[in-house]
Amino acid sequence: MKNIRLFTVFLVVLVDLIGFGIVLPLMPFYASEFGASPVMIGLLYSIYSVAQLIFSPIWGGWSDRIGRRPIMLLSTLGAAAAYILFGLAETFTLLLLSRLLAGVMGGNISTAQAYIADVTSPEDRARGMGLIGAAFGLGFVTGPVLATALIHPVIPEWFAAAGLDSFSAWIQTHTYALPAFFAAVLSFLSFLLVYFKLEETVVDGAEVAKGAKDGVFTRKYWKTLADTSSGSTAGKVLVLLMVSMFVLSFGQSSLYSAFPLYCEAVLNMDAGQVGIQFFWLGIITAVVQGGLIKPLTKVFREETLFLTGNILMATGLFLLGTATTTPQLTSYLALMAVGHSLNLPTITSLISQKADPRRMGTTIGATQGLSGLGRAIGPTWGGALFGLNVSIPFFFTGMVVLFTVWSAIVVRRDNRSGPVKP
Repeated sequence: MKNIRLFTVFLVVLVDLIGFGIVLPLMPFYASEFGASPVMIGLLYSIYSVAQLIFSPIWGGWSDRIGRRPIMLLSTLGAAAAYILFGLAETFTLLLLSRLLAGVMGGNISTAQAYIADVTSPEDRARGMGLIGAAFGLGFVTGPVLATALIHPVIPEWFAAAGLDSFSAWIQTHTYALPAFFAAVLSFLSFLLVYFKLEETVVDGAEVAKGAKDGVFTRKYWKTLADTSSGSTAGKVLVLLMVSMFVLSFGQSSLYSAFPLYCEAVLNMDAGQVGIQFFWLGIITAVVQGGLIKPLTKVFREETLFLTGNILMATGLFLLGTATTTPQLTSYLALMAVGHSLNLPTITSLISQKADPRRMGTTIGATQGLSGLGRAIGPTWGGALFGLNVSIPFFFTGMVVLFTVWSAIVVRRDNRSGPVKP
């Protein structure tokens, strides 16, 4: 039964993230049709993450009260509506509104992680969280490929051949509508999967700890989070882990702007060649988090894997700034990807183990909100530092990520009294 639940959650998140991966690479080109400046295009990415920062803890708190299923149903259906608005947008304002709505309804991932925490034991939790990471990797690999196929000039011809001349003419003048509608269909499929296949795991939401209603920007929220965690020192470690999640997302997302620019400036790579590098990054993420994390957690403690992943990620970031050949670049990117694939499921598992079980959704929602904030700031940071020197974004970001190495050492020290794996 547990494996069926995990597989269902994996499918829900995968289908949803494929839709997300479809629209993500199209946004700059779509916004350019409305005369958007680079700053306005950056706002399209940032507004989604900022909305997640605000609303993910809210959805997480509600999932603790009324259950995981209602929140996942609402978020997947809301995502479908956001994609439809994206496809129908005739102005930049509507395009921006669609991304805001998508960010507000972005409670699906954090609620799915809370669901996994509900149905897994602490020993199996990293493997369960790894499935979310695998879904991310596969979604970001598959989505852009589908986006490219759906904007191909032959698509309108197929609709015309099927007798749908009016629709064929319409999508010729609305190039990015069809990918958005396809993403909406995928989100609706996620909605159906949750509705028909996913059982509720929250039995008594009335017993949620006090303070869950406080906002993520308030001191009371973080004090309550620390005070209600399991264990005497768990609260402080929990906050440290959540800050580490922000740092890791920040470090990863800084590549989105700096990495393509570095590839072009230093290695003279075109967009297709850069895309191949990101493709391999997605494959590594899917393989490590979807397959290797399970046997690794049977051999090593999760905090050890977390520490190892942080070291590899920071090292990979440092080395990327020294790459002068394509094989070097690919090797260093792979090193960073392996590190991030190790630390992401383990940090989520560790956070869930430190959190108050009554506030699991709230805690993981806040964690995803901080992760979203990191993704909002990272690309701007990377682009700004690249303007100073092509290698500086990688060196400086690697230094920031070193913070998580220290936090992993603290976590290991805090967990030292726990059972040791062979």
